[in-house]
Order: sequence, then C-alpha cells, then structure tokens
Amino acid sequence: MKDKNFDIQGYMTKGVERIVKDSLRATLKDPAESIFMATFAAASKKASNTRLRYKNEGLHVPPFLIASITSNCNLHCAGCYSRQNEATKDCAPVDQMTGEEWGKVFAEAKELGISFILLAGGEPLLRKDVIKSAAEYKDILFPIFTNGVFISDEYFEMFNKHRNLVPIMSIEGHKEATDNRRGEGIYDKLISNMEKFKEKHLIFGNSVTVTTENFDDVLSDDFVSMLGGYGCKAVIYVEYVPVSDESKNLALSEEQEGQLRARIAELREQYQEMVFISFPGDEKSSGGCVAAGRGFFHINSHGGAEPCPFSPYSDTNVREASLKGAISSRLFKVLQDTDILMDDHVGGCVLFEKRDQVQAILQQ
Repeated sequence: MKDKNFDIQGYMTKGVERIVKDSLRATLKDPAESIFMATFAAASKKASNTRLRYKNEGLHVPPFLIASITSNCNLHCAGCYSRQNEATKDCAPVDQMTGEEWGKVFAEAKELGISFILLAGGEPLLRKDVIKSAAEYKDILFPIFTNGVFISDEYFEMFNKHRNLVPIMSIEGHKEATDNRRGEGIYDKLISNMEKFKEKHLIFGNSVTVTTENFDDVLSDDFVSMLGGYGCKAVIYVEYVPVSDESKNLALSEEQEGQLRARIAELREQYQEMVFISFPGDEKSSGGCVAAGRGFFHINSHGGAEPCPFSPYSDTNVREASLKGAISSRLFKVLQDTDILMDDHVGGCVLFEKRDQVQAILQQ
C-alpha cells in the first residue's frame, strides 16, 4: 500500500539537486559549460521554490516533463515502444502541435517551475522549429533524445550558442548491439558525432536501453570508459519496457534491477566527471512510480497529456486545458490517489503492465 505520508515533493527536489550537483562537477574543466551550469543551478533553485509555492496552494508541479514533439522518425528500431503504441508512424504527421504551441507550453512550464523538459519523438531533431523555440528558455534544461542521424553543422552551432540544449544520443552498447537494434551504420555515425562534440568542446550525453541481452556490456567499465573517453557527460540508463508479450524476456528481473542500482552507485564514484541516471529509477525508494505527474508526465505530439510515454492514455489536451490544467487532470489525480502506481509488476513500467486499469479509469 502507498505511504500517504511520503514526501514526493521533497524526494524529487533532492533528485534534482543531485543531478545539478553532479552536472556542475562534470563540467568543471570546461569554462563555458561550467558557467552555464552555475547559472542553471541558480535557476533550478528558484524553480524549486516556485514548485513549493504551488504545493502550498494545493497544486503539485513535477520538476520533469517529457515532450514528444513529433510522430515522425527515420529509423525502425527493434522493439520501439513508440511504434508499438502508434505514437510514431511513417506517414506524414497529422494534427501535430505547432512550434508556437510548443513555445506556449515551454513558457508555462517556466512559470510553473518545471526545470527539465526531455524532448523526444519520433526523432525530435526533425522539428527544428521546436528546438529553436526551446533554446530561448534558458532557465529550463532540454535533454534532446535523438538517434543522432540528423546532427549537422547547423545543430552543432545551435548547441554551442544555446547550452540549455543537450543532445542525448541513443546507443545500445558496442557496434554489433547498436547496429542490430538501430540499423547498419548507426554506431559509426554516433562515434563520428561524439568525436565532433569533443573537438568542439560541447556537452552531450548518451541514453542506453538496458535489456537482458546487453545488461553486462552496457554496465561494463569498457563501455562506460569508452563513452567517457569521447567526452560523454551524462549516461541515462532506461530499463527496457516490454511492448509485447514476445519481448517480455528482454525486461530486467527484480534481481537485475537491484544490480543496476548498485552498479550505477559504483559508476558515480568511479567516473566523477560523468552524470549517471536511471529511468524509471528505484520505485521502492520513491513511494512508487513517479509518472502521472508525481515526478513527471508526458505530452504527446498532438498535445495529449499522458502519465508517461509507455502509458499512452489521456483525458486532457494542453491545447484546450493548458499545462496547469493537464497537471490537474482527473486521470492523473486518480492514479496518484490510488495504489496503482505502487502495484507489483513485471518489467520497467507499472502503468504499461496495468494498462487495462488505466483504460478503465478513463471509461468511468
């Protein structure tokens, strides 16, 4: 059962403070990045106070937002959750949020005290208009989860000018694992990108989907030191969420989840010039899943406010309800007030496992 006295606001604030502290440490040797991170640290503290003020007024504002800014993608990665739930398609995008509409979301996010907006897709770099809009909100850090294919000289210039835009390139391990899941030649493109980022003294990170197949490889010193050698400053380990019954064997066991937490703790000590984050993280220590507005929520490319990308269900659209209205949606409130977010489950996402219950809430 959920601990009604658990302080999710305090828990998430401490998490943000740790990320900012680790980021400051990771950028100490780069003056431009260090100056930006110091400025962002001050903005993050101010945002935390803003969220606390809203909490005292009865509104819990999460510090993180995931924004899938396009349904378009150039790759067909094996086991892609976004294609499985049809959020990503090969046809031309229909009724997508405009760059102006996303700009309004970013502006309201700043007013509410949201510190991090993760830009995803599809492939987010296909929406240059939205990326340019995000660049103007210096108080918000925008990790951009990209397959890396469309990183060009123009984007390198943009990342240099706007340090709040941080590309997070997806990689699955070494060459064979990456090309097997993402396509032939992708690994070499990622290595080329990393070499250019290092040459230009620009910060970047990598996201790694952790499965039973690549578990040992992506947590090895060989892999992590390779990324660090190219200048990677952040590694985000994303636990694989089974998108079909056939892929459940790729989801980590409870024992492996524990090993992952322990290994990340070791890596933080061993590689102090890098930031290590796991997603969704240790749900036992966070009072349950932090989706559905507890720690973050998701906006799809049409403006629908969803608990998370793995739970594509919505009763509110930011086009009509605004960001504040989305945070207060009935679906989010019910999920937060019941024990669904604390239920036992297989794999990385309780809401994916309990999707029938989530759908039932919408139909009530």
